[in-house]
Amino acid sequence: MKHHTQKFQKKSLLGTAVILANIWLAQSASAQIFPPFGPTDPGVRGGAAAAGGPVSGLGTGELSFFNAGQDVFSESEGVGDGLGPRFNLDSCVGCHAQPAMGGSAPAVNPQVNLATAFGARNTVPSFITANGPVREARFKSDGGVHALFVVSGRSDSTGNASNCNITQENFATQVQNNNVSFRIPTPTFGAGLIEGINDATLAANLAANASQKSARGITGRLNHTGNDGTVTRFGWKAQNKSMIIFSGEAYNVEMGISNEVFEQERDETAACQFKHVPNDITNADATTPAETLSDAERFSLFMRFLAAPTPSTTAPGGSTSINNGKQVFASVGCSLCHTPTLQTGSAAVAALSNKPVNLLSDLAVHHMGPGLADGISQGVAGGDEFRTAPLWGLGQRIFFLHDGRTKDIVQAITAHSSAASGSTPASEANSVITSYNALPIFSKQDLVNYLRSL
Repeated sequence: MKHHTQKFQKKSLLGTAVILANIWLAQSASAQIFPPFGPTDPGVRGGAAAAGGPVSGLGTGELSFFNAGQDVFSESEGVGDGLGPRFNLDSCVGCHAQPAMGGSAPAVNPQVNLATAFGARNTVPSFITANGPVREARFKSDGGVHALFVVSGRSDSTGNASNCNITQENFATQVQNNNVSFRIPTPTFGAGLIEGINDATLAANLAANASQKSARGITGRLNHTGNDGTVTRFGWKAQNKSMIIFSGEAYNVEMGISNEVFEQERDETAACQFKHVPNDITNADATTPAETLSDAERFSLFMRFLAAPTPSTTAPGGSTSINNGKQVFASVGCSLCHTPTLQTGSAAVAALSNKPVNLLSDLAVHHMGPGLADGISQGVAGGDEFRTAPLWGLGQRIFFLHDGRTKDIVQAITAHSSAASGSTPASEANSVITSYNALPIFSKQDLVNYLRSL
């Protein structure tokens, strides 16, 4: 009798387990990929790049400027072009390559081979690796970018820097002293649409849903220029006003090429100068409008006319999981900062005028806690404040957060939470992450699948 009772109990337990398993499996279309202890990032979405082309509706002239900008965006610069004397990389596309030109850091970091290309005598810093993100280094002590490499000893088809003898910064000591903060490239897709959002629209959006934001401890503020007081919106701290400023700064800071936006050389060592200053200027003798423009201007037009990324409706996890994840994104409070859609104002370019901008960002800066704080202030953004990163195109990005510390979306989500420490306040995302942590596994997975669909 005892044997039969035990046998019955085992069958009963087995039947209960099967029922519970079936209920669990039925809760989401993507349940078959759920791990036993938590959600997993399915990784970079496959298929063709969902970005990289021009905005729909550009005129013939506008499209010609887009193509001309694309050409120079892909060019590699040499010593005779003005590269250096100090630089991080030799082309725009080297930083902005994933999943297409204009995007973010690629899977293989070109900085490693560039360090000693053409006879250059650089040592690769410890924080630059072949499979890691393209990075720039800022020193917390002064907030500025300190270029990784120098042209000393380099001899390429454009010039010879064998008599240049400047040396690299001592990054090993700076890292040991915890004085280095890293940044990775931000995608530039849809940049013209972001430029076209009126300041009043951004201010109204920041003030919207005030009670919900207050209940979750979300405040945020817009960064502004110190000159005309208007809203800045590009860069990890929303420190740059426009694509032309972004282009000119990157040309000078990342490649060391002075231009009409940033005219002075960052290192004026005479033996390391191989082109007139500024290196990049308007060509008054050009025969076509596009050739008249400086490279910095053409970069800006290419990025301004780049289309926004196109999300997927089927991968990963299927449409049901993606739609469920979109609802979860709103219900836990992610959308309070990652505003799904804003609108451009009236613009001279018809293709950018009065258009929806599905960027999933409020373009404001928020306190993100000591876990993400980098100790760098830019404009009104303090050392723990960062712009709400636009999430469009997230599904095909490799590296996440301002320093590229992770490839895993789940880790990027949880990194948004950290308690106050010393003078650094708690992250404004803490309440949202608490709600996320309380979700059942299938809802977390749906959210991750939604993010990878973007």
